[in-house]
Amino acid sequence: MRLGIVALVLVSLSLQACSNIKNIFNEMSNTNSTRNSRDSTAAKPTEKSGQSAGNGQWGYGPQNGPEKWGYLSPYFATCQVGTQQSPIDIRYPELWAMPSLRFNYVTSNAEIINNGHTIQIAFSAGGSARVGGAVYNLVEINFHTPSEEKINGNAFPMSAHFIHKSAEDKIAIVAVMFMLGQENKALKPLFDMFPIKQGDKNFLSEVNPNIFLPPDHGYYAYLGSLTTPPCTEGVRWNVLTQPIEISEAQLEGFRKLYPMNARPVQSINGRRVFEGM
Repeated sequence: MRLGIVALVLVSLSLQACSNIKNIFNEMSNTNSTRNSRDSTAAKPTEKSGQSAGNGQWGYGPQNGPEKWGYLSPYFATCQVGTQQSPIDIRYPELWAMPSLRFNYVTSNAEIINNGHTIQIAFSAGGSARVGGAVYNLVEINFHTPSEEKINGNAFPMSAHFIHKSAEDKIAIVAVMFMLGQENKALKPLFDMFPIKQGDKNFLSEVNPNIFLPPDHGYYAYLGSLTTPPCTEGVRWNVLTQPIEISEAQLEGFRKLYPMNARPVQSINGRRVFEGM
């Protein structure tokens, strides 16, 4: 009987934590929408792609880098005027009883694509993750060097972003940091398949996204944006606190393709950042 009561209490607390964190993110999202509608006077874009018409060709160089993105195309205006932009430098997060991240990834067919900005692993059916009580389907994994996220002012040599979308077309991203250490044998076959030329792709019949995850799924959470144009806001960010290891040779293999493809950290603008406890 006592065990039953304890179980009910734990379930109740878990549901309350999900509800609380969801309400906070909803409040932050609604506030951001109001700010954007009031403050942004940018023209509404009509193009499907921000790189059409030759005026939206973005990158990481001095002429088309992050400081210029908001001016390259009306479609990219949020990169300049947005108030909840990513990445951020995570400092002094609030300890919070957040729900655990639940990864339900499965082995899937995938394409490894050199898209001109990064290496992208696009999944046909890679499973899903439960974030804040909602289910988001895994769409792709892409890579940045150095890591776009900083923790207490420090960047990691590289990071992977797991891009997810819900049935309502909401976006959630899980970021995994890479630290230098031993060769990551699980990742070696994928790293060896990175296409060298822009636009090239390689097909793999069996890719398990779980090989990119550390054993510990503790995380920081905040509301942000895509870190590349069009810098869409309202993205639920979840930055895992435990990194995984890759070797110097594996890091350099990526850097031969993309020596630097990281957006600088953006202003927090009063946003709350949480850490699970």
